[in-house]
Amino acid sequence: MKKILFALITSATALGGISAAQAAEPGTAYIGAGVVASQHKYNLSNDTSNGDRKSDEWSGKIYGGYQIDKTWAVEGGYTDFGSSNYKYSVGTNNGAIDSKSHSFYVAGKGSYPINDQLSAFGKLGVAYNKNDVHGTGLAAPYAVGDSNRTNLYASVGAEYAINQKVSLSLEYEHYGKNDIDQGRKKGAVTLGARYNF
Repeated sequence: MKKILFALITSATALGGISAAQAAEPGTAYIGAGVVASQHKYNLSNDTSNGDRKSDEWSGKIYGGYQIDKTWAVEGGYTDFGSSNYKYSVGTNNGAIDSKSHSFYVAGKGSYPINDQLSAFGKLGVAYNKNDVHGTGLAAPYAVGDSNRTNLYASVGAEYAINQKVSLSLEYEHYGKNDIDQGRKKGAVTLGARYNF
C-alpha cells in the first residue's frame, strides 16, 4: 500500500514539476486515479463463532471530468472496492460468504477555494453499484437478492494543486447500499491524483 501511495505522489510531482500554481483553468478536461480504502463487513445473525467479520480493503479508482468554470465541474468514474470473504463454523456446521464489488458514478462537482492551491469540494450524483455476494452452508441465506442497484452518490473532500496541471485530493465518498447488504459498506476514503489537460 505504501508503495502505491508513494508512486501516486511521485508520478503527480513528476508530471507537474515543482512550481506553485493555481487550480485548473475553466474549459479544460481532466483525468485521475486513486487509491480507495473501504470497509467490508458481514452481518450474519446465525454466526456465534466470534470471528472477525470486518476488514479494510484497499483497491483503486479511475475518473475523468470537465471543468466548466472555476467553481463547477462534471465528473464520472469507476471504483473497484476489491473482494473479501468470511468463513465460520457453529458446532459441526460451516458457513462461507464472499463478495466482490465495484461502482460507476457520474456527478456534478462544486469547489470552494481556500487559497491559491487548496480548495474544498463536494460532489453529488448517482452511482450504479454491483455487489456480487456468494454464500454456502450456513451463509447461503445471506446471499439472496439483487446485486445491482442505482443509488445517490455524494462526496466531500479537499484538493491541493501542485501546479496548474497536477493536483492531489483526499475525499470521503458515499456510494449507497445494495439489496444484499453484505461485504462492502456504503462509504470509502480515496486519495487521488489528477492531471488537467
